[in-house]
Amino acid sequence: MNDKPRKTAQDFTALVDALRRVHDECAAAVNRTVNTTLTLRNWVIGFYIVEYEMRGTDRAKYGEGVITALADALVIRGIPRCDRRELYRYRLFHLAYPQIVEALSPLLPLDSEIVRAASGQSSSVKDGPDTPFPIVESVPPQLTLSGRKLVESLSFTHFVELIEIEDPLKRAFYEIECIRGNWSVRALKRQIATLYYERSGLSMDKEKLADMAHSDRPSYYYPVHPVHPCQFPCLKIGNEHGYTGWTG
Repeated sequence: MNDKPRKTAQDFTALVDALRRVHDECAAAVNRTVNTTLTLRNWVIGFYIVEYEMRGTDRAKYGEGVITALADALVIRGIPRCDRRELYRYRLFHLAYPQIVEALSPLLPLDSEIVRAASGQSSSVKDGPDTPFPIVESVPPQLTLSGRKLVESLSFTHFVELIEIEDPLKRAFYEIECIRGNWSVRALKRQIATLYYERSGLSMDKEKLADMAHSDRPSYYYPVHPVHPCQFPCLKIGNEHGYTGWTG
């Protein structure tokens, strides 16, 4: 029996090509791991902030200034991308996507007690003046994508755009379409800016939207109404796609 590895490179050129493919595939895998870990890191930071706001023993000392104080402390310690604006973003990210707890990597320093707390935290967080929109409860279960699916499919930069959408159903629509269409962040921005959700007509058809969440059918299966200047005067109409940008 021959136990030698199967010969894959027939000549020097083939060998070079094979090694290039190995490098490219491994580099892509590393990039995916880095992106996923960054997304989880930001979600966990948001979890800790919300947890402290609810249960911190000295939270009254800081009150509404806790984010500012925390940002100052983290900057002094050299923690990157933890300024005040980013911390608010991580907090919002955690509130908008509590299901990401199921995707937590064992590489992150979370003990089982914290994971259990994060799993149950969404049910104890109430809408208040600091919560800009109703979280997950407003989205039908059949439209809620799993945390693992979201983290594996979207970068944190995608999430930055998605958490700005206040309507949970509308946000779910863009999550589904972004993943199914493998949209770049630029494409996601463009679709939001050109009111793709409103033009699709799915804002009034939750059943069809739910079908999209569990279907591999391409986006063009569902009719999208063209932009009309009378409907959306904030858009400048002109090019072959029906818009040129926002008006002043």
